[in-house]
Amino acid sequence: MSSCVPARADSARTEHIHPPHSPPSGGPRRFRVAGADVSASIAVFLIALPLSLGIALATGAPLQAGLVAAAVGGIVVGRLGGCPLQVSGPAAGLTVVTADLIQQYGWRTTCAITVLAGIAQLGLGCLRVARSALAVSPAIVHGMLAGIGVTIAVAQLHIVLGGTPQSSVPDNLLALPAQLANLRPADLAASVLTLTLLLLWPRVPGRAGRLLGKLPAALIAVAGATAVAALAGLRLPKVDLPSWSSHALATLPDGPVLGLLAAVLTTTLVCSVQSLLGAVAVDKLVAARPGLTGRVKRSNLDRELLGQGAGNILSGSLGGLPIAGVAVRSTANVSAGAVSRNSTMLHGLLVLIATLLLVPALELIPLASLAALVMAVGLKMVSLNHIRTVTRHREVLVYAVTTGGVVFFGVLEGVALGIAVAVGVALHRLTRTRIRHDETAGVHHVHVRGQLTFLAVPRLSRVLHQVPQGSDTVVELDGSFMDHAAYETLQDWQKTHTAQGGRVDITGRRPGTRISEPADTDGCRCRPWTPWRNHQCEPPQPTPPPGTDRRDRTGTDADTAPATGESRGQSKESAQSARNSENAQRGTDGHGPNGTVAPGEHTGPVVAGTPGGLSGRELARGISAFQRNTAPLVRGELARLAREGQQPSQLFLTCADSRVVTSMITSSGPGDLFVVRNVGNLVPLPGEESGDDSVAAAIEYAVDVLKVRSITVCGHSGCGAMQALLSTDTGGAQTPLKRWLRHGLPSLERLPGEPGGPPEGTETRPLLAGRPPADAAERLCLANVVQQLEHLRAHDAVARALRAGDLELHGMYFHVGEAQAYLLSPDPGDAGDGVFELVLETDLTA
Repeated sequence: MSSCVPARADSARTEHIHPPHSPPSGGPRRFRVAGADVSASIAVFLIALPLSLGIALATGAPLQAGLVAAAVGGIVVGRLGGCPLQVSGPAAGLTVVTADLIQQYGWRTTCAITVLAGIAQLGLGCLRVARSALAVSPAIVHGMLAGIGVTIAVAQLHIVLGGTPQSSVPDNLLALPAQLANLRPADLAASVLTLTLLLLWPRVPGRAGRLLGKLPAALIAVAGATAVAALAGLRLPKVDLPSWSSHALATLPDGPVLGLLAAVLTTTLVCSVQSLLGAVAVDKLVAARPGLTGRVKRSNLDRELLGQGAGNILSGSLGGLPIAGVAVRSTANVSAGAVSRNSTMLHGLLVLIATLLLVPALELIPLASLAALVMAVGLKMVSLNHIRTVTRHREVLVYAVTTGGVVFFGVLEGVALGIAVAVGVALHRLTRTRIRHDETAGVHHVHVRGQLTFLAVPRLSRVLHQVPQGSDTVVELDGSFMDHAAYETLQDWQKTHTAQGGRVDITGRRPGTRISEPADTDGCRCRPWTPWRNHQCEPPQPTPPPGTDRRDRTGTDADTAPATGESRGQSKESAQSARNSENAQRGTDGHGPNGTVAPGEHTGPVVAGTPGGLSGRELARGISAFQRNTAPLVRGELARLAREGQQPSQLFLTCADSRVVTSMITSSGPGDLFVVRNVGNLVPLPGEESGDDSVAAAIEYAVDVLKVRSITVCGHSGCGAMQALLSTDTGGAQTPLKRWLRHGLPSLERLPGEPGGPPEGTETRPLLAGRPPADAAERLCLANVVQQLEHLRAHDAVARALRAGDLELHGMYFHVGEAQAYLLSPDPGDAGDGVFELVLETDLTA
C-alpha cells in the first residue's frame, strides 16, 4: 500500500505522512504485463497475420485493410471491450457482407458504412440491448455462418485454381467447369501444399508433435507454401501492399439512402451478433480453465458492444475492414494461457509493427496460398456439430432456409427468411396439440400433449364430451401453457362432470396446471420446479366447525403453528425453510427423473391398507406416481434386465446422505450403476479389526462377478460423517457410529496439524478446481475421497483387476449447494493427491 494518501476533494487540508521535502516512499504503479499474456499475444499474432490478409483478399478490399482492422481490433477493442480475452479483427463471417458492399458502393463508401455501423453499435450499447441479441435462434446464427462459409469457399476455389471469382454463388458454380478446364498448375500446387500443411500439422505424432503443435497451423501452411514457391521459382500472383501514402480512407457515403441504411443495418447486425456470441463462448472457455475464473471477469455484453462500435468507427476511418469478435483467435488466446486483456492489446501492437517492418516478407506470400487458407476457414463454418444440434432440437428447417437464403440471396435476406421460418415453426408448435382419450381399468384418461390454446378448444371439448357421465376421469396436461379460453372450458366441464357424480383428477407436468384441488386429498399445494424435487408440502389445516375454539384442535393458539416451526416472531420464509428441511430428510417424493409427482400434480386418493399417518400417505403417493407415470416408460427395459440379469459398468460408492441422488448426478438409469452407500463413503481396509465385510463383499462381487470397469468413490459437501470426525472425541463409549467412523481416521491424518498428519502451514492438497478448500470440513471431504481410493487398492480383487488393466478408479466430489460435480485428476508429482477438476456442461451427444 502506498504511503502517500491523496486528499479528499472536500478536505480542508492534507495530512503529510512523509517529510515535506522528501519524495514519497511508494512511487506510482508501473505497468506490468504477465509472461503468459506475452506468449499468448505472440501465438494470436501468428494466426491473425495470414488470416487478416486472406480475409482482405476474399472481400476484394486492399490487403492493408485487413492489417488495419486487426491492429485496431486488438488495441482499441481489446482495451475498451467488455470481454477481456476475446480477440477482435476482420472476421470470416463478415466477408460476404463486405464483398457485396465493395462491389456495390466501392471501397471508400464501404469504409464510411463501417463507421456508421460502429456508431449504431455505440447507440445499441448505450441502450443496453446486448442481451436481446442473444434471443436470436441459434439455428439462424449457425445457418447464417454456414451460408457465409459456403459462399467464401466457392468464391476462393476460383483463386485456388488460378482464376477470378464471380459476384455470386450461382455465377461461381456456373463458371466452375470453365475454370477447371483452364486451371493454372502453379496456383493449384501452392494451394494444395497450403491445405496439406494446414490439415497435417496438428496431427504430427509423438513428442515432436507436441512441440511443433505450439506453432499455429495457419502460419506454417502459408509460410511453407511461400518458401516452396520461392525456392522453386514459381511465377504466381503474390501479395501487393501499396504504399501507405496511397492508402484509401473513408469518404462521405454515396448511394441511395435506403440501400445505405440496409447496408449499415446488415453490417451492424452481423458484427454485433457474432461478437456477442463469441463473448459468451469465451466465457465458457474461461470457466474451463482452473484458477482463471476469479481473475477474469465475466463478459459485460453492453460494454463489448461499445468497444466493438469504437473499433469499427476507427477502423473504417483509417481504411480498415469491419471488425467483430473472432472465434479462432479468441480460442487460441485462451488456450495459450492469457490472463488479461493485455494479450489482446499486445497482439494488435505486433500486427501494427508487422505492417510497418515486414512488408517485404509479406509480399512474398502467394495469393493462392491465402485463398486456400480462407477456403478452409469457410468450410469449417459449416459445422457438423451445429447440424446435429439443430436436428436434435427439430430446427433443421430454420437452419436450411437461413443457409440457402444467405447463399442465394445475401446475408440480410437469408437472416430475414430464417427469422420468418423460425416464427412459423414456433406458431406451428404452439398450435399443434394432440388430444386423445382411452380407458384403463374403468378409469378414463384424457391425454393433452402440447400447448392448450383457444385453437385447441373445439377438439378438447369434443374429446371431453366422449367421457361417460359419472365416470372416474384423469386429465393429463403435458404442456407449459394454457390460455384463458382453454382454462374455462376445462373448468366448466369439470364442474359439470362432478355434479353428475363423476370424479375428475387434473394433473400436469408443468407448474400451474392444476385446475382445482379434489376434496378427498390431503391438500398438497406445492409447486416444485422440476419433477426431481420432492414435495415441499404443508400439512393441511382443516377448517374447524363454527363456534369451535381455535385452541381445541392442537391445544395451542393456531397462530403459533408448532408443526412447522412458524411462530409469531418468525417469518414465513424461515418457516417454509424449516418445512423444506424436514420434508427433505423424510425423503417424500421425487425419486426419479420420469414419472415422479409432477409439479401441481395430484396422484389420487390414498391406497387402501397403506400405513396411516402423513408419511404413509406420502409413500403411497410416490408409489402411485411411479406406477402411473414412470412404470410404463421403464417397464420394457426392466423386463430386459430381469431376463438378462444386471450388467453394470460401474461400482459407485457414495455416502448415505439423502441429498446425493446417484442416478440424477450421473444421468444413469436402471442397470447402469452398482451402488454401495454408507455413512461417509468409507472403504474399510481388508482384515482390519472391527472391519466391515459388507463393503468388501460388495467390492468383490462387483469386480469379480459383475466385471465392472470402473469404481468411483464420491464424497460430497456438508458431509455429516466428516463433520463428526472433526468434532467427535474418539474416547468414551464406543457406539456403532463411533466404531464405524474409525475407518475415517486415516483421512483425518492427511490434514495439516492433525496427529500423524503434515505440519501446520503445509500446502493443502488436494485442491478443488485450482483453489484451496473453503474450510476444514471441505478439506477433509476431499482428503477422504483420496484416502478411500488408497483403501480400495488394498483389496485383492481390485489390485488384481488394476494390474490386468481391467479396472479404473475415480474420485469424485459433489458440491450439493452448487449442484456441481468435480472429478479427481491425479497429479503424478504430488503423490496422487491432485486436483478435483470442474466437470463442465458439455454437449456429449454432439
